[in-house]
Amino acid sequence: MLLAGLRPYLILAALCLALYLPGLASVPALDRDESRFAVASREMLENGDFVTVRFQDELRAKKPVGIYWLQAASAWASGAENEIWAYRLPSVLGALIAVLLTYRFGAALVGAEAALLGAALLAASLLAEAEARQATTDAALLACAVAAQGALGRFYLTARGKGPAPGWGIFLAFWIAQAGGILIKGPIVPALSLLTALSLAVWDRRWRWLLTLRPLPGIALAILLVAPWAILVSLATRGQFLGRAASQDLLSKLMGAQEAHAGAPGYYLALITLTLWPAAGFALPGFVRAVTERARPGSRFLLAWIVPFWILIEIVPTKLPHYILPAYPALALLGGAAASHDALFGRRWARAYFVLAALIGLALAAANIEGPIRLGGGFAPASLVPAAAALVCGIAPLALVWRGRPRRAVWTAALAAVPLWAGLALGVAPRLDSLWLSARLAHSVPAGAPVAMVGDHEASLVFELGTHTILTDAIGAARFLAATPGAVAVVEEASEPPFRDALAATSRTPRQIAEVRGINYSRGHPARLDLWTLAPP
Repeated sequence: MLLAGLRPYLILAALCLALYLPGLASVPALDRDESRFAVASREMLENGDFVTVRFQDELRAKKPVGIYWLQAASAWASGAENEIWAYRLPSVLGALIAVLLTYRFGAALVGAEAALLGAALLAASLLAEAEARQATTDAALLACAVAAQGALGRFYLTARGKGPAPGWGIFLAFWIAQAGGILIKGPIVPALSLLTALSLAVWDRRWRWLLTLRPLPGIALAILLVAPWAILVSLATRGQFLGRAASQDLLSKLMGAQEAHAGAPGYYLALITLTLWPAAGFALPGFVRAVTERARPGSRFLLAWIVPFWILIEIVPTKLPHYILPAYPALALLGGAAASHDALFGRRWARAYFVLAALIGLALAAANIEGPIRLGGGFAPASLVPAAAALVCGIAPLALVWRGRPRRAVWTAALAAVPLWAGLALGVAPRLDSLWLSARLAHSVPAGAPVAMVGDHEASLVFELGTHTILTDAIGAARFLAATPGAVAVVEEASEPPFRDALAATSRTPRQIAEVRGINYSRGHPARLDLWTLAPP
């Protein structure tokens, strides 16, 4: 019954919306990437320039323009340009599309029941949940990755005699997804598809099926979709945007650890139990099953999706947890396939792995209760809901798997994840006052006051106070206060002595109107921000 007609899509859509929407507006803008994306998108709306990406009028050549277009459109359509939730909606939509396409294309690879289970596991996983709630690139990129890989899988199955020849719709889906991936995050999706296709060609010793992708018209279509923006941004910045994107972002990540985000090979393997939780316990038996059944086209395709890409990002020196996300739909499908066939879950190693997943549930339950106590105003009764859900999400699948009911374990984990992630976003995160320095400080700034920031240039404060906020040093802030009636300066503790010295030269009396203490989580140390103005002359 669950697999009839539109029911699987409706079930997954309801699950995703229940997972991703609650609390979307409750958590303040995050540092640093989310706020940088949101500020740059808001600047597009303010200055009407939808070609060049800028942060505080400085060229931001970190990522292509795609995600900024989506965020700006979302903020404009919702009429909430100053609200962070409006910039998060494209990520919610991206994650939703990725989950639905995981089912749609996964049904051909592993069967409809397994694909439904796998899509539910992907939707509930920690990393997908985290990216769906942030105004960054990765959820939208995931949608492009699943569309591209799913279409590629259809071409591969046809070559192996397992399905009808894909029509123009699948051809367009593959190449439009490539272009969309390029516009959102550069070469990630093309690299993923290329690695998968070449691995399958070498593995099978068959190359001619690649021609069914119609590479010449396909590449021409992708170029046609990407080239107009690339030409316009090159003209507008005299080639600086693409040059900086290639040299300062892409090549710097490939050649060394960018922004101190280093990690040894094995980094993602070490994190998978947490980042794929609660799906990791199902994915490991699924991967082992796929290896043993690698002669099957569906299993072979999913292995080719996962392994080469995984090796590549383990080799790249710059590492962040979300880089592995494009491989997780394939792992989730393998987990769903294992659960739907009751495969391997009776093995001791598989059951032992679920014990580790249960321990993560215990840790998350403790963190939900302890977080408001340590970082907020004390114990929050609302934290009991996500804490209890974390226990269910960790322990119930363990009990069900040990009793030989992996299908029920999947749905229990996925449904328990709803009150866990929703309760965390609604009842716990907003109470972590020590983390939300920018939001707290913004409430102390007089309405409409011009603002300069000294020392702490975190992007969340720019989002909270507006793109007109000036980022400067101690001397510049003192001069700004002296020259601008009603202006205020946000000064980090370490910058206060030179700021006071600079103020003394103005012969004006400074007045502190607010002090905010907490933790700068992006830097990992305590912080104090003071709000200063000058008394009238």
